[in-house]
Amino acid sequence: MANRIIRLPEVIRLTGLSRSAIYQRMSENAFPNSIPLGGRTVGWLESEINDYLTQLVYEARDNSIAGGKQES
Repeated sequence: MANRIIRLPEVIRLTGLSRSAIYQRMSENAFPNSIPLGGRTVGWLESEINDYLTQLVYEARDNSIAGGKQES
């Protein structure tokens, strides 16, 4: 599988986060770091963004079960 690099507009579209939220979470080590592509251009590995989203879903579902909700 090739590593596809995606730019900020697509990261925003995939995550639903704003630009400032992405960079804030990066500064807190809570979001995948960007990769310098030259000059002031950066991108993110699509696979890392997908892994981040998968982890968010896992944590949300795990917390809802731990919080007392039962699966039907």
